[in-house]
Order: sequence, then C-alpha cells, then structure tokens
Amino acid sequence: DKSIELINNGKQILKTSGNGEIKDVVYLLYGKEIKDINISTKCMDYDGEIFELSNKEQEFEYRSSVFNKKDYIILETKLRLEYGKKEEIKKKMDEYLSSRKEKQPIEYPSAGSTFKRQEGVITAKLIDECGLKGFQIGGAKVSEKHAGFVINSDNATAKDVIDLIKYIKEKVNEKYGIKIKEEIRIVGEE
Repeated sequence: DKSIELINNGKQILKTSGNGEIKDVVYLLYGKEIKDINISTKCMDYDGEIFELSNKEQEFEYRSSVFNKKDYIILETKLRLEYGKKEEIKKKMDEYLSSRKEKQPIEYPSAGSTFKRQEGVITAKLIDECGLKGFQIGGAKVSEKHAGFVINSDNATAKDVIDLIKYIKEKVNEKYGIKIKEEIRIVGEE
C-alpha cells in the first residue's frame, strides 16, 4: 500500500478518489490542493503523442483542469510532498477515511461524486428533495447515503448509469428549473 509506504517515510499522504485519477487526488493536509503540490504531469493524447505539462499548463481551477477540457491520458505526475510526523499523518488519514465512510457510499463501486456543485446550489439536496434517494435503474442506484452519488448496487451496466443520470437531471429540471451537470466524464458514448 503506497500510503503506508509514504507514512513510513514521513511524507504527507495523498489519496485518490474512487476512480483513481490523479486529477482527483485529495491532499490530506487541509487547505492544500493538487495545484499546490503538482510539479508536472506526463500525458498522452489519442494520437499516441507523449508530452509533459507544467503545473501552469494543467490549468488547475476548482474541480477543473486541462484534463476536463482535452482528451489526455495521464501517465504519471510529479508531486511535491512535505515531511511530517508519522503519528499526525496517520491521524489525519484515519479522520479523513472515517469522514468519507460516514458521508459517502464508499462501500459500493461508483465513479465518485456524479454531479457538479453549482454556485448557490447543493445538487445532492435537490436530488434528495426530488425523492430520488434509493431510486434505481437496472443495477445503477442513487445512493441512500449521499444523493450526489450514483452507485453500482447490482452489476450495473454503463447504460444503466447513463440512463439514471439522465433521469435524475430531468427530474431536477422539472421540479426546480435547474440544469445540473455531471462531474464525471462519460467516455465513448455519443
């Protein structure tokens, strides 16, 4: 386990979200973001060209980067980690995991938070107020723990997930006149 290896070396810990993409890395030293610790990232485009992007070229913003805008495959990234006390690092990791277990459906497979938070709108609250917690299409289900997550509760297909996302968006728009947007990126579908 890489996090145990980093603890043993006294480095502050990085954890990836459910989909494991480096753009979604969460830095456990609160108040820091990936943009603060990223040095550069090696990528490949769909033509097979490999290149390296500097921190600035990655265009980090709140829940956005060049990787949301371009079809790049992340191959590796260089991060600037800080040293810390093993006990403090372990304590932060435990607190973070406990908080995630309490608030997010990490016991189920998912792509992480499904919908973007929009200014002045808590998307999960709207979905919940539409009565969609627990609603299911095929094996894809709106989490009963956090309505902003679509989980794979029973061998969901990509079609199940996509159909459920469309249904959720329609219901929220019908009730509130708000067009919510996916935070996840669907690849390979029209």
